[in-house]
Amino acid sequence: MRRIPITLPILLALAAAFAGSPCAGQDPTAQQKLDARVRAFLDAHARSWRDMNVPAADGQRLHDLIVEHGYTKALEIGTSTGHSAIWIAWALSRTGGKLITIEIDRGRYNQAVANFREAGLSEYIDARLADAHELVPALEGPFDFVFVDADKDWYTRYFRAVLPRLEAGGCFTAHNVAGRRMGWVAEFLNALESTPNLETRIEGSRGAGLSVSYKRAASGG
Repeated sequence: MRRIPITLPILLALAAAFAGSPCAGQDPTAQQKLDARVRAFLDAHARSWRDMNVPAADGQRLHDLIVEHGYTKALEIGTSTGHSAIWIAWALSRTGGKLITIEIDRGRYNQAVANFREAGLSEYIDARLADAHELVPALEGPFDFVFVDADKDWYTRYFRAVLPRLEAGGCFTAHNVAGRRMGWVAEFLNALESTPNLETRIEGSRGAGLSVSYKRAASGG
């Protein structure tokens, strides 16, 4: 029997295929049950997300980024009541990962934890009630996916604190950056664009939107 050589490109392709498949996280039957539970939860609460939560389209985009790249070590700064975290954790259930999410307001935190439980995603989420100004610099990481949707004038400081612990190939995303380039938006986007080995694009419409930045080399932090 002729043996087919396994080259590096083939290995990378196989790794990417398995990372984006449900079997990377759990068995297909369990994943199907979880998918149905999460979808039912999101459908039932589709009109109830307030308190600075992301719209469903942005939640879906976060989910897709994680599944597409097989990310497993996620950090969210600004939980609110958990809409974005549910999309992120749902993706991590497929890749075999886990999310650390940080919220400073106890009421929003408690509601988020209840939402995670109802959606069936608690095991994929480490929810922290804390001041992100203090906690984020203390987190060891590493991370391969970060989402920021917290106090806007701290975006640049969050980015600079997390970047050294963002793995090469990792993705840093932030919400509400599409619009006029002034004030904190200008400061934050300038920080992204002036960082070596970081590739950034802006997705979405004015007033919302995501910045999506990929760290292309380990020395970029």
